Amino acid sequence: MGIIEIVSAFADLTVQGASAGNRVTNAIAMASRRTGVDFSYLLGQAKIESSLNPTAKAATSSATGLYQFVDQSWLAVVDKHGSEYGLGWAADAISRGSNGRYYVSDPDLRQQILDLRKHPETASVMAAEHAADNKAYLEQRLGREAEPVDLYMAHFLGVGGASKFLSMEDRAPHATAASMFPAAARANRSIFYDRSGNPRSFAEIRDRFAAKLQKSSGSLGDNIQYADVSASLPEGAKTVQPADYVRIETQRLATAADVSISPQREQARLAYLMLATLGR
Repeated sequence: MGIIEIVSAFADLTVQGASAGNRVTNAIAMASRRTGVDFSYLLGQAKIESSLNPTAKAATSSATGLYQFVDQSWLAVVDKHGSEYGLGWAADAISRGSNGRYYVSDPDLRQQILDLRKHPETASVMAAEHAADNKAYLEQRLGREAEPVDLYMAHFLGVGGASKFLSMEDRAPHATAASMFPAAARANRSIFYDRSGNPRSFAEIRDRFAAKLQKSSGSLGDNIQYADVSASLPEGAKTVQPADYVRIETQRLATAADVSISPQREQARLAYLMLATLGR
């Protein structure tokens, strides 16, 4: 049996016990446990962004996956946190140019890294780490605990924009927000203005986001059953499920058109990939 067959068989074994029907919520629950980020927030965000569809793709941007990361945001979070979760091979391949943009020199490897946005376990834990970073930033600047709605504001406006918005909301909750965020207001008129065209206040916008997040996080019910997807991992190991990294690489290897790639090199990398995701 070749190494690909061995690794594929191993991959099949590692996902036993978690049905396809609850895989997404399992992934979100695991990301919450691993990072301490509120589960309800992560669930609500995924519901709003993709309706819990791991392969969702935006029609007007590069946003893809459960949390609709655009290419640059995904490369940034993998570059920062990938090595903590068995993605050192991906983080090592990501560089940042003098213009601040992230890039991967190898186009095939770049696509492989971007495809991980469709992998629920990876997307969830990267979204959780991104939220944790935003939470720390907001709390430092606001001088108070960041609530789930504040994290979603950071997702919507960027963490800098959210800090500005929330500082104003704390000081002048009934002031109108559109004049301070003209670009965001033009792009998201229904958020910044009511149906009659009246501008909404900072407090009203934040309250509407909070209600939307609450509705989304509670819409699946309170009795979801989660498989213990981390039970087979070493205690304290900070890794995501290895099976799907392997599946992505195996599929790419099987369909690759570039015959110049050494099969031995790719098989060795695949073996490393399996071990890396196990935290070995």
